[in-house]
Amino acid sequence: MGKALIIGAGGVASVCIHKCCQNSDVFEEICIASRTKSKCDALKAKLDGGKTKISTAQVNADNVDELIALIESFRPDVVINLALPYQDLTIMDACLATKVNYVDTANYEPVDTAKFEYSWQWAYRERFEKAGITALLGSGFDPGVTGVFSAYAMKHQFDEINYIDILDCNAGDHGYPFATNFNPEINIREVSAKGSYIEDGKWVETEPMEIKRVYDFPEIGPKDMYLLHHEELESLALNIKGIKRIRFFMTFGQSYLTHLKCLENVGMTSIEPIEFEGKQIVPLQFLKAVLPDPASLGPRTKGKTNIGCIFIGKKDGKEKTYYLYNVCDHQECYREVGSQAISYTTGVPAMIGAAMLLTGKWNMPGVHNIEEFDPDPFMDALNQFGLPWKESFHPDLVE
Repeated sequence: MGKALIIGAGGVASVCIHKCCQNSDVFEEICIASRTKSKCDALKAKLDGGKTKISTAQVNADNVDELIALIESFRPDVVINLALPYQDLTIMDACLATKVNYVDTANYEPVDTAKFEYSWQWAYRERFEKAGITALLGSGFDPGVTGVFSAYAMKHQFDEINYIDILDCNAGDHGYPFATNFNPEINIREVSAKGSYIEDGKWVETEPMEIKRVYDFPEIGPKDMYLLHHEELESLALNIKGIKRIRFFMTFGQSYLTHLKCLENVGMTSIEPIEFEGKQIVPLQFLKAVLPDPASLGPRTKGKTNIGCIFIGKKDGKEKTYYLYNVCDHQECYREVGSQAISYTTGVPAMIGAAMLLTGKWNMPGVHNIEEFDPDPFMDALNQFGLPWKESFHPDLVE
């Protein structure tokens, strides 16, 4: 069916590559490219020998010319960006220059400000449309599956959706006093930023971790969760009919929050460079170097994740509630692909989004968020490739 260039060789990329190989009718050939070629070679060695042909390459994703040269030599049908969010724009530039479809899992943020919004990527809309290629933004879980869930609810359950609460619960235990489940730099930037939600078309800003709720998650039980800013709020507010309010909540244990507060208090989460022994270092990047590598947490992590959306809206003039969610088991993920559930829940949808473009099930030139496409084939693929969804028509609501 087609060829995919996968940029990145971390935990999410590893899951995505495993899943591309499981879906070899669609992914006939893949090239794994990263700054560190040995990581790509290790993934190839693990998965070689199946129907999907695998090659590897070294590339600096900050360098548009290097990316263009690689795309021109491999000639993929789609580029799956699983590098860092700081590199979204250089990879989009290279896709534009070579007229190749683009998929990512997280929106762009500049290195020097912890600010993530879609404006930079949405600015490419007209150029992608003119080039006749599609950029599919946010094909992870949140953003990603949460957008597909919203589109599915809109298509099958509601005439209008007024309220969405996105709930992200990780009840996994890795046994360390403090570690992050994905890139520590991105994780800590996200958690230490101010919270925000959308109400009546406007952003409402909150202090970090100011708003706390307890929610009884199916298959997990009651957990503390906190309101955070999250990028999909911005696109869902525009693309889902009838929205009055959207919020995003994520669970954190007390130990994690206490450690984070201490690190913040002593300046270790700062992204402002400081001078140390004659060198400029960024405290947060140094902290990343001393924390456990998220990829090493897989064999140690036990427990489950539950990520989903609670919708309140109207159908045939009556108010209705609906909850769509997925429960994922860390140890089952590790047994299948050698990664914990956080990487799994992002890597599987990245593969599915690319497959939607490769098979032509989704074809809309321009720059689009995931909820703008027909959700049905994606929802089917979630069940097929390890992220089965569940639904409830009488969920507990978040006050």
